[in-house]
Amino acid sequence: MIYFDKVSKIYPDQSVALDSVSFSIEPNEFVTIVGHSGAGKTTLMKMVIAEDRPTQGAVFFESANIHKLGKGQMNKLRRRIGTVFQDFRLIANKTIYENIAFAMEASGRLDSEIKSDVPHVLELVDLSKKIWNFPHELSGGEKQRVAIARAIVNQPDIIIADEPTGNLDPINTLEIVKILRKIHKLGTTVILTTHDKDIVDEVCGRVITMERGKVIRDDKHGKYVL
Repeated sequence: MIYFDKVSKIYPDQSVALDSVSFSIEPNEFVTIVGHSGAGKTTLMKMVIAEDRPTQGAVFFESANIHKLGKGQMNKLRRRIGTVFQDFRLIANKTIYENIAFAMEASGRLDSEIKSDVPHVLELVDLSKKIWNFPHELSGGEKQRVAIARAIVNQPDIIIADEPTGNLDPINTLEIVKILRKIHKLGTTVILTTHDKDIVDEVCGRVITMERGKVIRDDKHGKYVL
């Protein structure tokens, strides 16, 4: 489904974010990418959604080179990928319903679909009672659950979660991991980046370990070994 082919990223100051990285991710995998800060995890994720470009090598989604797609093709690809970030990225002056509805409107979904699907995804992340609240009225864990609901509402093939629990306490962290595992069981490919040992051990799936821009381990059923 996703294939990194000898991908390197060197920035103008000559810092190396990625160094000849190659690996593939199959449909319906749950892959955790681990490494210390600066290892290259976030750069990898930016490559998949074309927020960054390789200096060398190529990134493929199915048979398409992501960075050679036209604007229309890229927009279609992004609709197949849901993203969850550490800083939530919710719209402050919109209710929880409106935040999720906005993502659906941007994808051209019908009003009838929005009215039926938003409550459904909020139920999935156990936030039905918060549907008309604003982001400032939620805890950090609740905000991240809204971000996950927004990411999955258009039924993407892939969820990318880049350090989604970095600002959360251990209890909320565990809840987020449980939700991601639930989404995976429904048939979605999940790519999670983290440096949290407890998350990696809880997921107990494939683990790709990065260090200084290189993949140093790729274990089918791995543990946190940094």
